[in-house]
Amino acid sequence: MTTMNPAPEALADHTGKPRPWLDMPLTYGQARLGMAFHEAGHAVLSMAYGMHVITSEVIAWESAPGQWAVTGNTAHRTQDTPPWHYAAQCAAGELAHVTYLMAYGLWTPERAAACAAAHDRELAIDVLRQFGYRLGRTRVPEGGKSWGMVQGMARRKVGHLWREIRTVAHAMNENTVLSGDEIAALTGLVNPSFDGGAA
Repeated sequence: MTTMNPAPEALADHTGKPRPWLDMPLTYGQARLGMAFHEAGHAVLSMAYGMHVITSEVIAWESAPGQWAVTGNTAHRTQDTPPWHYAAQCAAGELAHVTYLMAYGLWTPERAAACAAAHDRELAIDVLRQFGYRLGRTRVPEGGKSWGMVQGMARRKVGHLWREIRTVAHAMNENTVLSGDEIAALTGLVNPSFDGGAA
């Protein structure tokens, strides 16, 4: 853990607004591992769906004397990724985080609610809109899907790839940052190499 706050852009969503803070009553180690699972969910599903993962990391710092905070970041590039796969990758972080709480005996309704990642949902909505796809927050828009439907897609994939997500999460917790190639080596997944658009 560092005593220095991350750069403001590390704490902002894709629009530049600060991401909301959610209090999760866990020890530092439990919260850090939970964030590693969140980022591992993004990274593993990204790779499984054919995206190039650059890095995935946990960011932890002392936010005030005696207090700490954790967040994370997964950087990837996409090329010809089906839009609903991109959206499912966005949903995977929160789902992997909640699954971690259940698997490790830490789940409570309050902790599960604190895993909410509205910034991931809003990113998916905005990216899909650019390509003419309609993703609704709480309902199914005409010709589109709801966020709940996307979460269902991601939940199945997270379950299928849980071993890989768990492996990556523990390695990330230990090493802080993993490259896409390190993730590929740990999981046996392919980290495609291409000149694609930024994530």
